[in-house]
Order: sequence, then structure tokens, then C-alpha cells
Amino acid sequence: MNVGIVGLGLIGGSMAKAVKARTAHTVWGTDLDRETMSLARMCGAIDGGLTEENLPECDLILAALRPRAVIDWVRGHAEKIAPSAIVVDLCGVKRTVVDALGPEAARRGFAYIGGHPMAGKERGGFVSADENLFAGASMILTPDSRTDMRLLETLKSFFLDVGFAGLTFSTPEEHDRIIAYTSQLAHITSSAYIKSPEAQRRRGFSAGSFQDMTRVARLDEDMWTELFLDNADFLTEQTEILVEHLAEYRDALRARDEKRLRALLRDGREKKASAGGN
Repeated sequence: MNVGIVGLGLIGGSMAKAVKARTAHTVWGTDLDRETMSLARMCGAIDGGLTEENLPECDLILAALRPRAVIDWVRGHAEKIAPSAIVVDLCGVKRTVVDALGPEAARRGFAYIGGHPMAGKERGGFVSADENLFAGASMILTPDSRTDMRLLETLKSFFLDVGFAGLTFSTPEEHDRIIAYTSQLAHITSSAYIKSPEAQRRRGFSAGSFQDMTRVARLDEDMWTELFLDNADFLTEQTEILVEHLAEYRDALRARDEKRLRALLRDGREKKASAGGN
């Protein structure tokens, strides 16, 4: 299979490395950064550049750019995409991209499905790309009534081959609603938490808890601003819920209310237990 990858940052670069390490597929990649392209070629992550000439030969196209850039790229190259091809975007929000590209794919005749690999690092770029990034992770796909089951079988085989543990199916709305809590709110909380003046005086006083809370504050503000605003309705709702709960702890502390504070902490512990996970 000929796989085209648009954008060779952390996600696209890791996808390219995983495909080359774990499958026999041919990978053609493209990135605006010339150094990234050189690195990708030298380390064998791609077999060559994705060009106007070989784009029509791609069986699968993975678009690993920011939402607006993905939309612009697909619209700008739609005439070159083969009707037999499958296009999957790898963006962190789904409604904005699916609403734009679903109709475009229907007009042009190629297959399109929204995707989101649930894997990442706090550092981006091709230099951070890792062929094992997706090992054991979930790949979210957003099929609709037009999605062919054979397409899903093809994608299932592909994503399992590159290391994913399984597929999770969702609607774009459900995806964006849940991801506002599981990912985006965590990034906002981390960014806000690190702004305390004590963060600059914490050396010798911090351990795992501090590292866990601040890890994702090292983010790409341009990318995350776009993702947050594309999902502003659900993210605003989740931010308001968090602020309300923080206020409960603040009020119990102000009142020196031992009983109330203990109850809040117990409730959090029990909810963590019922939610599962590490």
C-alpha cells in the first residue's frame, strides 16, 4: 500500500516511522520544513517526498496538521486524490474538520474519515517522533452512515499493524465533548498551575506530583489555541465545572472545615476508583 503522510511533526513523523518499522508499506511524506524532510529521508522514515505526481497513487493519506491546515491542504489537493483513496485526518478536534471535509470527500469521490490517535508527548516536532509512540494506544475514528465496512476493516488492519491496541468509534460531537475533559482541560489546568510564584521557588521541594501536574504545560501555544477555540463550547463547560469544584475546596479551607474537606477528598478518591485507570 502507498501511504502519504502530510505533516511530519510528532504525530506524522511517528506514524511514518511506525509504518516503515512495522509494515512493508511505501511511505511518501511532506512537510514545509526542509530540515524535517531531510531528517525523515536520512533516517528512513519516508521513502520519498509526497508530490503532485505521486499523490494520485496513494491508497491512504494521513493528514497530521492543525485543523485549519488540514482542511486547506485537502481542499487544495482534492483533485489529485484518487477516488479509491482513503483520507484520514489526525487532528485533536473532530467537528470542525469533519464538517468541512465530509462534504468535500463526497463531492470528489474519495473516502474520508476523521481520526485521532490517543498518544503524544509534551515535546513536538520530528526530532521527538518515535516509532513506538502508538504502541498500546487507542485510535479514535468517526465513521458515519456513508462509511463502508470494508474501509473500516482496512483501517483496522493498518492501525493495528503500526502498534495501536485497538480502535474506538465515536461521533465527532462525542469525541469533542469527551476530549475537552480528558485532554484539553488537563492542558489548561497544567498551564494555570505552573503560574504560581512558588513554581520558581520549588527546587528541592518537588517530586512526582509536581512533575505530573506540570508536564503538559510545555505545550505549543499556537496549536493548542486553535484546538481550544475549535472546541470552545465543550471546553468552557468543563473549565466551569473545574472552577466550581476548586471553589468547594477553597471554601472548606477558608472555613477550616475539617469535616467538609475530608468529605471532598473522600469523594474525589471514590470517583477516581470508579473511573478506573492508573
